[in-house]
Amino acid sequence: MKEFLQANEQEMLNLLERLVNIDSGSTNKEGIDEVGTILKACYEEIGFTTEVFKNDQNGNNLLFTYKGAEKPSLVFVAHMDTVFKKGTAQKRPFKIEGNRAYGPGVIDMKASQVALLYAMKALKENNEDALKSVQIILNGDEEIGSPTSRGLIESTAKGKSYALIMEPARKDGSLVTARRGGGRYSIYVKGKAAHSGIEPQAGISAIEELAHKIVKLHALTNHEEGISVSVGLIEGGESVNTIAPSAVGHVDVRITLTEQAAILDRQIREICATPDVSGTSITLEGGINRPPMVKNDMTIMLLNIIKEKGRELGIDITDVATGGGSDASFTSAVGVPTIDGLGPVGGGAHSEEEYLEVPSLIERTNLLAELCVELSKKTSVTV
Repeated sequence: MKEFLQANEQEMLNLLERLVNIDSGSTNKEGIDEVGTILKACYEEIGFTTEVFKNDQNGNNLLFTYKGAEKPSLVFVAHMDTVFKKGTAQKRPFKIEGNRAYGPGVIDMKASQVALLYAMKALKENNEDALKSVQIILNGDEEIGSPTSRGLIESTAKGKSYALIMEPARKDGSLVTARRGGGRYSIYVKGKAAHSGIEPQAGISAIEELAHKIVKLHALTNHEEGISVSVGLIEGGESVNTIAPSAVGHVDVRITLTEQAAILDRQIREICATPDVSGTSITLEGGINRPPMVKNDMTIMLLNIIKEKGRELGIDITDVATGGGSDASFTSAVGVPTIDGLGPVGGGAHSEEEYLEVPSLIERTNLLAELCVELSKKTSVTV
């Protein structure tokens, strides 16, 4: 299979360039659907059938199943959206310098889309039976928490033997075996406007109330237990000489253990239930929407299978835990052995310096194809 991939490397890079040069930020439905249309045609060309889950505002979600597959045991999940604004691709289009490729979304995760597709193409050429074990989800809203695709991911993953998530490998090539869960809250505070010089006593400051809440929320952070609460964005007031009639605080929450979610959610709601500044009112929206991906016995056993396959291919497989979220949390939470970070190697995700280590494209695509063959022979992880 590696020979097939090496022979098609330029074709892979051409597709990667085409995908990177399409703006597909999470709010850019047109761009996401353009990426989806290209990939849909590619998968159907090699024998996959497609279910399209349409969305009015978000990009459509796609589910691919290989023809003749009756009970697929393996699900891949790869997102089509990026974090970049419309126009970014035109400002800094795909380019290759030395052994690195650059461009918006090149590693998170358009290189993974190319790797996944060509792993399936390699199997089509060399081990078609393995494809009958495969289902693939391409979703368009991972970067904003997968609000439209979470249900599809969970329902498709249930009953599967394995879930492989196509986020990029870390800079050192490590896979991801644990992720923190988390969520977002927004606190909307109403007060009363008044001139801060003429009659400040007539006003009620929404900013003052929000300040009390920020201090209390930040006090919930417990780094030893892997809990962090951060009000990362605030807005408020109308002018510097007006008592602020309104204020908004946006809160990021991270957890390490599943059982922390309900406790932390209750604490946040209790803090926001009662104003500290008399006369203000508070509306709280949001919640914890992504469970943690916990490294358990099933994860370790699947990791060992991948490590063994890596040794056969001359790849030293290591693993790490990370604080960032991904769709791996959803497959892990429904009890499916899950490994993340199976895409190519790169770094600088979400930044202007985002890059792909080009040699890793063939290496990790080959690993993916060989792993698919191995897992197609197994029905479940034995713990």
